[in-house]
Amino acid sequence: MVKRIVLDIDTPEIAKAQTFYQDVLGLDLLMDHGWIATYGLNNQQMDIQISFAKEGGSGTPTPDLSIEVDNLEEILEKVKLAGFPIEYGPVDEPWGVRRFYTKDPFGKLINILCHL
Repeated sequence: MVKRIVLDIDTPEIAKAQTFYQDVLGLDLLMDHGWIATYGLNNQQMDIQISFAKEGGSGTPTPDLSIEVDNLEEILEKVKLAGFPIEYGPVDEPWGVRRFYTKDPFGKLINILCHL
């Protein structure tokens, strides 16, 4: 039985993850061995999901990562204040989510969403 799936992003600049994933999104630093840093939420069960797509919906590019939040407007403001680009949205999609795209410090296209 699968217990966890972890996305690994190859980068020589691991410290850059802190601004986006910890400061903007509020994730905890779960592990730091110098050569790898893992962010998540302490003491929280994570759902296992993996998606395969030919587009991101509404004619957008397929994002590298989708992150569901409960405070989309707050995260949007933090993303803007931190200087990360808004690539798409924010928009209410016909399948029941509000979302926007941004790029993280590594150039990965991130879909930040909440269910309506």
